[in-house]
Amino acid sequence: MLFCCREINRFAMDGCAQMCKCFLILFNILFALVGLGLVALGMWLRFGAETRGFFDIDLSTTQFNIGVMVLVVTGVLMLLVAIIGDCGACNNSKSALGVFSGLLTVLIIIEIAAGVMAFMWSDRVSGELVNFYATIYAQYLKTRSPAQAVTLELFNNAFDCCGVGGPIEMFVRDTCPKGSFLQQLSYSSCPSMIKDVFNSNAQLVLGGFLGTAGIMTLALVCSCVLRRHVSVSHASPPAYVLLTSPPSVAKMI
Repeated sequence: MLFCCREINRFAMDGCAQMCKCFLILFNILFALVGLGLVALGMWLRFGAETRGFFDIDLSTTQFNIGVMVLVVTGVLMLLVAIIGDCGACNNSKSALGVFSGLLTVLIIIEIAAGVMAFMWSDRVSGELVNFYATIYAQYLKTRSPAQAVTLELFNNAFDCCGVGGPIEMFVRDTCPKGSFLQQLSYSSCPSMIKDVFNSNAQLVLGGFLGTAGIMTLALVCSCVLRRHVSVSHASPPAYVLLTSPPSVAKMI
């Protein structure tokens, strides 16, 4: 009876471990794709022709350089974690799963902290973007630089706005979102739209960060389950022998 209970528990553990293994493989594939996307986005923001205006304008760009560096470093770390996790899940490697669990724990803490900071500093971030947009707009009125025009167009289309309030010069209208004639006559001010978007979506951003942290926590639990299964399977070989095994093996068992 005790033997039967052990076998049932063992089969249940095997099924749970297989489910965790499949989930980890799928999770790490998606995790690697997101990390690759962050690296590509960081490189595009820094070296893309469309966004080169961010770094060519007469403005202190330390915050944007730091932001791009954070994107690239985070993406590379996510790729590394995903590769280690897939190796551990596919090869049933206890050491690789241990490293994966440790790195994933660090990322979960960073994810929660980033979500809380983004929620608490939403007003500050929106204020920085408003100042950034106003500076580009004022400089574009004097220089009419193509790089600054691209930057204005990105902001205008992203927030569905144009200008800083008041009359909009004709050459600036080329950067405004396309629409009907009436829509082009009544664009919203970009500084007010930027603040409204950040104030209304701050809770959604926090929920997104916490939801992502929850999925990562589930992957961490699956990693621990699979790691424990690997340890148990290596420590206790099956209590049965094959029919083709020699008699000496059967006597030993």
